[in-house]
Amino acid sequence: MHRGKVLDNANNYGIIDCEACGFIHIDPVPSKDDLDKVYREEYYRDEKPLFIQRVIEDLEWWESVYDDRLSLLESKLPDERRTMLDIGCGPGYFLKRASVRGWRCLGVEPSMQAATHARSIGVDVVNAFFDSTFPERAGRKFDAVHLSEVLEHVPDPASILKASARLLNSDGVVCCVVPNDYSPVQKVLKERLNFRAYWLAPPHHINYFTFDSLSGLLKRCGFKVIEKTSMFPIDFFLLMGDNYIGNDALGRASHLRRKMLDIMLSDPELKDFKKEMYGTMAKYGIGREMVIYGVKE
Repeated sequence: MHRGKVLDNANNYGIIDCEACGFIHIDPVPSKDDLDKVYREEYYRDEKPLFIQRVIEDLEWWESVYDDRLSLLESKLPDERRTMLDIGCGPGYFLKRASVRGWRCLGVEPSMQAATHARSIGVDVVNAFFDSTFPERAGRKFDAVHLSEVLEHVPDPASILKASARLLNSDGVVCCVVPNDYSPVQKVLKERLNFRAYWLAPPHHINYFTFDSLSGLLKRCGFKVIEKTSMFPIDFFLLMGDNYIGNDALGRASHLRRKMLDIMLSDPELKDFKKEMYGTMAKYGIGREMVIYGVKE
């Protein structure tokens, strides 16, 4: 029943602004069976062979990013409520950081490579796909659920969010992080500077969200949106003439500049400015990734 305006085409998929779903996604939508082997065995091996290595290289920056998220979650919960489920936990460093801050953590990760690495650094991980049956199988609830770079990959993001809500204790908090696609910056790049829609990556990226469409999805799935922020808009470098699309060396150089800025802005004298800056960017739909928090209603 998916229907809507066709925005683009990529890799033999149409990209539609779906009226039924309320967000942009590829058409046709792959089935869970289509994706099972990809994410269990192939994704980290074939699509992201350097991902874990580069997370380790970037760990100082990632820890500053994680601290921002954890501080927000901690501000919304009493001190005694510190249980966390990380859905799609990857190599485990978010949960590792959370555990250092006193959280009791569990990760769910379909990739065997990523789950194995997470266990090697001391993280408790279930090597499985998260689906609508997981809440009943888990046999426990959590105070917070972290969903970073997950919802763009799944055939039915609403079912993942509804299952997440069932896993949360009363007034529990969810943190959703997804790429900010079809953003105002990308619109300028495409319409004024003749960039192709470089952010499209079907079938691995199925869904493409804006701040409004992800907020709407959260509300429909049982959450009240309580905070919106963003991550550094690395596509600003494209506006300034550094075309890193397809150029890994230039992309890494741009990323290094982004990292250094974020780390410096984490200084106690600048961290309030950093928080306000990224919150203001979110109000205007700007940021390469969006971070939206919701409380279970």
